[in-house]
Amino acid sequence: MTTRNRRHLPFFVYGTLRPGQPNHDLFLRGRTVSEEPGRLPDAVLYDGPGYPYAVEEPGGELSGELVTARPQTYDRLLLELDALEEYVPGDPRSLYVRVERDAVRRRDGAAVRAWVYLAGDVVAARLRTDGRRIEGGDWRARGQPGPTVP
Repeated sequence: MTTRNRRHLPFFVYGTLRPGQPNHDLFLRGRTVSEEPGRLPDAVLYDGPGYPYAVEEPGGELSGELVTARPQTYDRLLLELDALEEYVPGDPRSLYVRVERDAVRRRDGAAVRAWVYLAGDVVAARLRTDGRRIEGGDWRARGQPGPTVP
């Protein structure tokens, strides 16, 4: 795999960037080659203030979409998504961290390497202690929102 191809990974989205959610049209409409259902193993979902946080946890699983960006829009989209997720590489105060995961699953079960935004370390620790977990790992099927973690 070349450096360029390694860097141009698809994104696994599980919250407000999914089709029908508020940030999908703002950030992804017209900028993708494909969007297909996917699953992320070994992660659980927590309710945030209007958006979810994924936290690594063995045995968990999230529902979402595997999104492949158009090559000509990729670099700008990556910067915009990092800003949306308040991710600053190397900053421990980041709300989310962008990580590479090898085991995102397509509908047919095939494993795909993709970028995933997970809760940053400080946020993840707080969620594990006081957060409201979304059972079933599907943001769209969460029901009524409960208390949020600041």
